[in-house]
Amino acid sequence: MATLWATIFGLTEVIVLSSESMVTLQERMVHLTEQLSMPLIEVSLIVNRWIKALLSRLEELADEHNESLPENVKNPIPLADSNNETNDFNYDLDRVLKMVDDDRMDILDTLIRVTIEEEKLSLMSALLFMRNWEFEMRKRLEQVQRPGQLFSPVTFEDGF
Repeated sequence: MATLWATIFGLTEVIVLSSESMVTLQERMVHLTEQLSMPLIEVSLIVNRWIKALLSRLEELADEHNESLPENVKNPIPLADSNNETNDFNYDLDRVLKMVDDDRMDILDTLIRVTIEEEKLSLMSALLFMRNWEFEMRKRLEQVQRPGQLFSPVTFEDGF
């Protein structure tokens, strides 16, 4: 296991850097999503894309070292009061996906990639960071009652 974590985190210096680096990533993502008035669906899609990419790479590294990843890394953070009810509106997923702004999504995607590289965030730190965003987006998606709400701009309270 030590070999895997050494591979994932590099040296212990990365752990010290991660805290400040994650604050930087958080500030940039919050600022950009609010500045561009990014809809919930677009932010959710980008966060999901990053989680899949980071998790895939971490699983590859774990397999190479005959290790396994912890459950909190492999799975989303559970929603506390998940009502498990499906919303009673119908929507055409293809239509929703045609309505997203690919350019705006590319900007957020690029900002995340550049910040992760620039701040030298470890794969594990980046994934756990994205899990927190995923949790927040899932909470909001769970409250959607009409398809139009998928396109409501994401805003954040101070301290998010």
